[in-house]
Amino acid sequence: MNSDATLDIAIIGGGIIGICVAAYLAEAGRNVTIFDRTGICEETSSGNAAALAFSDVLPLAHKGMIRHLPKWLADPLGPFSIPPPYLPKLLPWLIRFWRAGRNDRYEASLGAQARMMRLAEAEWAGLMARSGAGNMLREDGSLELYESEAEFKASLPGWAARQRFGIGFSHVEGDALVALQPGLSPRFVKGTFVPGWKTVTDPKLLGKAIWTFAEKNGARFEKARIDHVGAAQHGATLTLADGTVRQAKRLVIAAGAWSHLLAKQIGDRIPLETERGYNTTLPKTAFDVKRQLIFPGHGFVITPLETGVRVGGAVELGGIERPPNYARSKALLDKAQKFLPGLDPAGGREWMGFRPSLPDSLPVIGGARHAGTIVYAFGHGHLGLTQAAATGRLVRDLILGQNPVFDLSPFSPNRF
Repeated sequence: MNSDATLDIAIIGGGIIGICVAAYLAEAGRNVTIFDRTGICEETSSGNAAALAFSDVLPLAHKGMIRHLPKWLADPLGPFSIPPPYLPKLLPWLIRFWRAGRNDRYEASLGAQARMMRLAEAEWAGLMARSGAGNMLREDGSLELYESEAEFKASLPGWAARQRFGIGFSHVEGDALVALQPGLSPRFVKGTFVPGWKTVTDPKLLGKAIWTFAEKNGARFEKARIDHVGAAQHGATLTLADGTVRQAKRLVIAAGAWSHLLAKQIGDRIPLETERGYNTTLPKTAFDVKRQLIFPGHGFVITPLETGVRVGGAVELGGIERPPNYARSKALLDKAQKFLPGLDPAGGREWMGFRPSLPDSLPVIGGARHAGTIVYAFGHGHLGLTQAAATGRLVRDLILGQNPVFDLSPFSPNRF
């Protein structure tokens, strides 16, 4: 292709958000080109916990996070950590996060997230059917686990909030708990089973399947790092790492944890931080995990995949420059062995990814403040896979000039 030709729609970011945006726009007959420095679904979207967490409507600041913070921060390998040298840079974000947890903001955030999740579930069902990826969906539910009666009771307000939005669940104990996951440590006295919780067989394989569908509809990929973006009179400019300048009529920024750096070049300051998540993927023979197991008191999950057993989660707010601290993934694996005493920890593959997170747990979906040809689609935190199809639908509607299916003001880039 002639590099001087003006692109119809350029998307920066080949993760699951960019892939789904490309799929929806290509279906609508638009010419789409994705730019990514590594490839399609090769970075953070490749190694997540594989959940389609449609019932996960509680903003992070409301999940008991504030209550647990002092205890967790005291443990450098615990569920929530901040490298001390990074704390001064992080403080403004933490203040916004604390404010997002206030009761006066609770209902608005909860309602917006619930609407997003309803759309996400419907859009994923349709996209999987159209792309032929439906065989990658698992509908085994999830099991959230508690080590004490006090921990269980502390979870009840959150479950009551979910119930208001029609999310089904049942609390279990004793034989019912054992039946849902044989071999579980007796330290867990109660659990909550969510039958509507879904997972995928492998998030990387799903992303590549959706991209194959987008390609069949004409979407293209260019391997390139974008160093600079700018608003042009009739579109946007992209400056590649090799100095090449490309023009596009419309631009979508879906570059995950790097997106705010590009938005800043256009004049938008968006308070995005990076939840660095760790996991270890063990061989499939490591343990017979029946469904995704969630350990809220420890901030991690165990997921059965087609390609192995994935043990991971936790939050390290440490930006995008610091090297990985794989002692965190080892600590999670040690806990997993205690929680599933028969788990074989051998042969694992460690991984770290960057979750792009905003203080109120809602993504940014909308136009740049001073550039109507540029659309943002980032900041989904640990819900990128879950909300990707909904984001693809919403961005498509924005670019095509169609009315969105619900009010997008809670997701506005200008809300901060």
